[in-house]
Amino acid sequence: MFERLQQKWKVNGWRLLLILVTFAVGGSLCGYLGRQLLGLFDIESAAIRIPLYIILVTILWPFCVILISIPTGQFNFFRSYLRKMGSKLKVQSRESRVQSQNTGHTLIQKTHQPSTGSVPATGHRTTAVRIAIFASGAGSNAQKIIDHFRDSQSINIALIVCNKPGAGVLGIAEREHIPVLLIEKEPFFRGNGYVDELKAARIDFIVLAGFLWKVPATLTAAYPNKIVNIHPALLPRYGGKGMYGMHVHEAIIAAGETESGITIHYVDNVYDNGAVIFQATCAIEPGDTPARLAQKVHLLEHTHYPRVIQEVVAHLQKQR
Repeated sequence: MFERLQQKWKVNGWRLLLILVTFAVGGSLCGYLGRQLLGLFDIESAAIRIPLYIILVTILWPFCVILISIPTGQFNFFRSYLRKMGSKLKVQSRESRVQSQNTGHTLIQKTHQPSTGSVPATGHRTTAVRIAIFASGAGSNAQKIIDHFRDSQSINIALIVCNKPGAGVLGIAEREHIPVLLIEKEPFFRGNGYVDELKAARIDFIVLAGFLWKVPATLTAAYPNKIVNIHPALLPRYGGKGMYGMHVHEAIIAAGETESGITIHYVDNVYDNGAVIFQATCAIEPGDTPARLAQKVHLLEHTHYPRVIQEVVAHLQKQR
């Protein structure tokens, strides 16, 4: 358990101990203050005292852990921790939760209907292919894909799937009125990969757009040759675990390559291993930095990814 916490919070053993001490002492201080404040009120009924105590403790807890984190030297960690919690609550407060019929996981459904021609939850299925975009970050590729298919009658961006509550792609989903599925690591990798939720949303095809988790076998088995990804390099070179984003561009520049590009490929159970669908290249000029290369590659992504998705989905429709 402690090793998992170290990996999750990216801290060493000593810092983990200080964090746990802060949690424990902060929680004890919170309970003590809650009891003291409750004592100021002359309330005999347990039915009132207990809920009131819970409310007081809930309000006091963030202040108590922040206070204790100062002498333990963990102020920055807890400030970030509380910000993430607040961001998650903010995202969830803007969305209405709809429980999946098949599992206990949560499908977060926007109160507005998607602007990309969504299929109603009930009634007959249309011929439009319903796409789920998986993203972990700002969502620039997701926005380009949404824009490309905004007026499409044959392809519907029906769902945004995200593993980070504060990710920028969630703001895009809100603006575009597209439903969101927030996923967690445990059910994704050790459960059924949220296949039931995707099937309940009638998802036909999955597009990875800056999604940083490896797709589990349960999901690739449920969607064979129906999951595509874009990689910021010319596979099979500069692919594999840990090769994403600026890590790729830094490695390419360090190796003195004269060109790079993008690879759009099907997703299987090995990192960056699925069959290549399309590649495009860009030249690396003398003096180019990883940041400059990233700009060139982003341009290729935005130019080609939506078009290639359309071609792949059109081929899928012909096979129906």
